[in-house]
Amino acid sequence: MPTAVVTLLYILLGCAIGAAAGWYFTRRAFEKQLKENPPVNEKMIRAMFLQMGRKPSEAQIKAVMKSMNQYQ
Repeated sequence: MPTAVVTLLYILLGCAIGAAAGWYFTRRAFEKQLKENPPVNEKMIRAMFLQMGRKPSEAQIKAVMKSMNQYQ
């Protein structure tokens, strides 16, 4: 095989391995972030209202969840 073809094959192989490794480590980091910082749920919203000294109604909690999900 000519040297240019072998070099091209090495470059393509390196790109494929780099893409696979990048995908794997990015996915692992993303899952770690989700585990450490879970998305806001209704229980957290209820706790925030209680910390402010308010007893939230279910309608208020649903409204906050809807407004937060609107911008995701």
